[in-house]
Amino acid sequence: MKTPELSVVIPVYNEEAGLSALFDRLYKALDALALPYEVIFVNDGSQDQSAALLADQFRAQPENTRVILLNGNYGQHMAILAGFEAARGEIIVTLDADLQNPPEEIGKLVQKMREGHDYVGTIRHQRQDSLWRRKASRAMNQLRERITHIRMTDQGCMMRAYSRHIVDTINRCGELNTFIPALAYTFAQRPVEIEVAHEERFAGTSKYSFYSLMRLNFDLVTGFSVAPLQWLSFIGIFLSLGSAALFILLMVRRFIVGAEVQGVFTLFAITFFLFGVIILALGLLGEYIGRIYQQVRARPRYLVQTMLETNHHTHTTPSQS
Repeated sequence: MKTPELSVVIPVYNEEAGLSALFDRLYKALDALALPYEVIFVNDGSQDQSAALLADQFRAQPENTRVILLNGNYGQHMAILAGFEAARGEIIVTLDADLQNPPEEIGKLVQKMREGHDYVGTIRHQRQDSLWRRKASRAMNQLRERITHIRMTDQGCMMRAYSRHIVDTINRCGELNTFIPALAYTFAQRPVEIEVAHEERFAGTSKYSFYSLMRLNFDLVTGFSVAPLQWLSFIGIFLSLGSAALFILLMVRRFIVGAEVQGVFTLFAITFFLFGVIILALGLLGEYIGRIYQQVRARPRYLVQTMLETNHHTHTTPSQS
């Protein structure tokens, strides 16, 4: 088989209802580009018939289809990393399986990469998501940019293109908690962003719960900056100075006015506020320490159960780290 110029990596988790439509549109769009390509589907522990449908698609088009079956659910970004490990193309494009980002837009990313860019980010045009999700995403974008100084207009759009050099660099990283678009941005020398179309989900519902989105943003903040810890230091200095000033004020009032009890509830409020700050600080420190603990254990980030490739045989890979 000719070495592909383009690799398309697609994580799949419980997407049986929309896979047939994805296959139909994806391969037509890639054939229209008239370049050698491969499609790498990564089944992230789906509990429906997604794995069987992917195997059927491999049998239907084995010359440009590869399927990686993970032995459990490791999350979207770990699934993409598994696809990056297997990708052979000079241009690697990531795409969600839900058809919200039309496969027909891949050509735009390829064109930008051929213009000399090493990373192509995307911005969803007329985003087809709920109002609260758009507002929350915008707020998290602004917060993340202030903390990490990584400028991505739309961090939630996973339809992106990466050069071979960027993907090779990402593959050398051993992080357990990461956000691939942000990680790639830190390595890119000529990044660019373009607008792409956005459609409603073809079928099913989003696999990202509110908790998953919060975890993802924790990965973004704590994985690319220590600014929250620095903020805590400044807050601690400010509160210490404030506490010292309040103590001096109370001592002066005691000598001038005498003993008072009217300020007891104020002191209670201040005490509870300080307790809240302490608990927040402990939680944030625990977040960083927990990530250090996960990292030093050096466990595999995911396990590959089976890979279906063009040589028409199945082999099992014990682990990928």
